[in-house]
Formats: sequence, structure tokens, C-alpha cells
Amino acid sequence: MQKIEADIPSLKAVYADHFKIGAAVEPNQLEGKHAQILKKHFNSLTAENVMKPETIQPEEGEFNFNGGDKIRDFTKENEMIMRGHTLVWHSQVPDWFFEDEKGNLVSKKVLLERMRNHIEKTMKHYKGDIDSWDVVNEVIKPSSDETNGLRNSSWYQIAGIDYIKEAFIHANKIDPGANLYINDYSLLSDPAKRDIMYNLVKELLTEGIPIDGIGMQGHINIKSPSISTMEKTLEKFSSLGVDLQITELDLSVYKNNNQSYDSFSEELAVEQGHRYSKIFKLFKQYSDSITNVTLWGIADDHSWLTGFPVVRNNWPLLFDQSLKAKPAFWRVVVPS
Repeated sequence: MQKIEADIPSLKAVYADHFKIGAAVEPNQLEGKHAQILKKHFNSLTAENVMKPETIQPEEGEFNFNGGDKIRDFTKENEMIMRGHTLVWHSQVPDWFFEDEKGNLVSKKVLLERMRNHIEKTMKHYKGDIDSWDVVNEVIKPSSDETNGLRNSSWYQIAGIDYIKEAFIHANKIDPGANLYINDYSLLSDPAKRDIMYNLVKELLTEGIPIDGIGMQGHINIKSPSISTMEKTLEKFSSLGVDLQITELDLSVYKNNNQSYDSFSEELAVEQGHRYSKIFKLFKQYSDSITNVTLWGIADDHSWLTGFPVVRNNWPLLFDQSLKAKPAFWRVVVPS
């Protein structure tokens, strides 16, 4: 079997005094060189797709934990922690959650019962094995004026804000030992979204809703947001006294959707490395609040950014398509 670079620093060792270093994975990446990279560099794993509602419970009452179990077993064998992603989301969720047998929207009571059942079955299955759960994912959308900044999803249309509250209450009831997060994108870049999240979490905490932390996805690019913009989010959220995690970090080499490169130039590699260095320096400054920084992938051979927001090449992670350390890796482990 081919070997990875064994004589380079370990990411998890370099940041051991600051926060966990995580990666999003698919079950088929838990062998060969990918597994070697995971064992050497990471101490936290997140299921990229196989623990989302459409996979866990595609039909009502039919649960499929196979993919999640493989990741869970790998983390236990290698003394890692696991993040559960995600219990409640508007995407990758089957229609049956929201509809009756005639295709009409169900009542609030029925929806919340279905949600609680999904949370209960899933969390009981993994009780004691998962350190942190993204209980609700991407519930904020600043343009939704009529919903006070909450996404006007089927969840919201039927249950209003109560689905968020009930999700946390029930998750805490099922596994009081798990850390419970509200997770969203653009929190590091969008001041409006930052403020809505801050006010929402503050309100929920005041009501006694058991939220342990805020997950900031961190899908950013080689130019934006600025470090100062990101720091404003970290500063504001830290003031809430909750745990903070960077849950889905990657760094696109493009500034906009119109760009596309045939190859990853040395100039791009250097620029990306410089950017990663500054970002990790910022995270270290807030390591009293940040407990986990998870990259959304292992290496450039597998990234959702090759298909979103447009189909094109991309090289957003710390290891290249051959699983070798990039300049970005070195700028993260040996920041100048």
C-alpha cells in the first residue's frame, strides 16, 4: 500500500493546545491513504452526507445507520471524536416529514412529532459516541423579513420558531451529555446574518433552551471575507459565552462564479497558503472560545466545490489531489 508523507508535522499535534482539528468524510474514505492522513492529522470527524435526514430516514420509520456507523467505528478505533451532522435541515430531507398521504402539509403537531422521533431514534443509536451535534442547520436567511430573518422553510411554515426550540429541548433530553449546536453558513462574512444569529441565540438562551454553541461553516474564498470581518463575528459570538466551532472550513481559489482555472498555479498556491495562515492565526486568538476547526474534506481529490456553485476545478484544502501537503498546509503548521 502506498504511504502518505510520514515525516511532516501532525495538524492535530500542532494545534493540540488550541482546538480539535476535524475533517468531513464519506465512508469510502476510511481506508488506504485517506485513512492514513486521517489518523495522522485529525482527531475529529464529521459525516459529509451519510447522516443527513434523507439518508438516515428516507421513508418514515425506515432507518439506515450504515454509513454513519462506519465513521463512528473508525473514530472509536482511532481515539477521535465525532460530530453529528445534521438532525434538522431544510435540504436533503425527504418530503414525507412535511406531507400527509395526499401531499398536503401536515399540522404543526404531526411535524414536531416526526422531528422528535427522528432526533430520538438517531441520537439514541449514537448516544455516548458523538461529542457534538448540529441540531439545526442553516435556519437563518436575512432576506426573510416576514420571518424575522429565519429561513421560510417547510419547517418554519408549519411550526414557526418552535421547531428550533423543540429540536434542542428534545436533543438534550435524549443525550444530555452531547454538545448541541446551531450551525449556519456566511456567519463569518455576512454582518446581517451574524446579527440575526446573535439575537436568536441570545433569545433562546434567555428562554432556557439548551444550546451549547454556534457552528460557523466557513466556506470562504481566497480574497474574502476580510480577517477583520471574521474577527467581528468571533468577538460578538464569544460574548454570548457559548462554545464556538468552525464546522465546514474550505478556501475556494475563486473570487466569483465567473472564474475557472485549468490548473493550480504556484502563484495561487502561495496566495492560498498566506490566506490560510492568517485565518488560523485568527482562530488561535479565539481558542478560548473555539474548540474545533473542521475542514470540509480531506484533500483536493474530493471536494463539493468542484460542483458548487458551478462545475469547475477547485483546490480548497490543505492536501493536494495526490494527498501531499500543499503550501497551505505548511503555512498552517508553521505560520510566519
